[in-house]
Amino acid sequence: MNMHTTDVMSPPAPMRLADMKLSTVMMRDIILKTMFRKNVDVVSELSAAVCLPVPVTQELVDLARSQQLLEATGTLNANNGNEMGYQLTEQGKARALDALAQSEYFGPMPVPLDVYREQVKRQSIRNIMVTKGQLTDAMGHLVLPNDLLGQLGPAVSAGRSILMYGPPGNGKSSISNGIRDALGDQVYVPRAIEYAGQVITVYDPIVHVAVADEAEDPTCLRRRTRYDKRYVKCERPTVITGGELSLNMLDLVYNPTARTYQAPLQLKSTGGIFIVDDLGRQAEPPQALVNRWIVPLEEGKDILALQSGEKFEVPFDTLVIFSTNFHPNEIFDQAALRRIFFKIKIDGPDQESFLKIFAMMAKKRGMPLDEATLEHLLKVKYPEIDNVYANYQPIFLIDQMIAICEFEGIPYQMRPDLLDRAWANMFVKSEKIVK
Repeated sequence: MNMHTTDVMSPPAPMRLADMKLSTVMMRDIILKTMFRKNVDVVSELSAAVCLPVPVTQELVDLARSQQLLEATGTLNANNGNEMGYQLTEQGKARALDALAQSEYFGPMPVPLDVYREQVKRQSIRNIMVTKGQLTDAMGHLVLPNDLLGQLGPAVSAGRSILMYGPPGNGKSSISNGIRDALGDQVYVPRAIEYAGQVITVYDPIVHVAVADEAEDPTCLRRRTRYDKRYVKCERPTVITGGELSLNMLDLVYNPTARTYQAPLQLKSTGGIFIVDDLGRQAEPPQALVNRWIVPLEEGKDILALQSGEKFEVPFDTLVIFSTNFHPNEIFDQAALRRIFFKIKIDGPDQESFLKIFAMMAKKRGMPLDEATLEHLLKVKYPEIDNVYANYQPIFLIDQMIAICEFEGIPYQMRPDLLDRAWANMFVKSEKIVK
């Protein structure tokens, strides 16, 4: 765990208006729209609503006052430490409505794209060194071949791209999730970013897991640096997509009503992991999906387009994990394969590992092991399928036997006849269905 997240990686808070690097008109309009929509009338509340420090918010309020868009109400707000109250003038209301017609966006002040780029560098996924211990801890619940962690470690630490392939049901998805858990530290995700006057919302509670700030310790001499509240402190994000992934999901999403944009999935996963599960099951061919990623993966930047057709660059700082049940040569040409940095085969377990997983799962579920049943499984059932073991099978068979025992009202037990019934559910018999 990186104990210095707050110090090393935190985005510095702007101290004055000149630090903001946003157009003054845009900032002033966001202040007016926020006051109009949220009905806030004191600077401390407005500062919290737009996520800016009080002095910067006050500068914007003073600016709007000098333009006759805001006026002091002349009353001190007793509920807010006797702060001065402010309200929109008639001219201010007209300006707020005009600004809302151009863009419904109000609330947190966006972070300019160039400022966000600097933050991405500070917290880059490529700066992470994952130790063998961290990976082992994160995947302790999985029985993995010894050499697998040795292959995964360098791949994760390089922060590039990984292709995991192999037969289904052997934990490619669990391994992907284990990699995510091994990262362990936090990043700062902007609520919204700004490019060419357009607002793109990035923080998404469905994708991002916000982390509570440590309370300030009054006895601590060294105060923690206050970070820019336009960002949300989060666990490193993980976006998991499967067969539903399509190329247009990687484009900016424009909301014509609000006239704002929403960041695509890969931008939301900046500083974290993007998992493309079940590659080859999407409507688009895998080659087309990988081609879309090639430039970002190689150059660390992605190209997005606004409604106007204007294209611009955004940082691409994501560990991309592709996972497929197909052999790579079936779905990619050699040029695409060369560009995927690490290719790792995830195979089914051998008999010894299979038994280890079976015993571990039985213990976890409170199912006593039975030697005759295990012998029946290994000597009678598995030869029927050429002794091809998969990691998902032990838990499937055990849970099926548990379901039978519960239905029949008998204590949890393994018996060859119960195993046969469980086995029949694992494999559907080939037969012609008369329609």
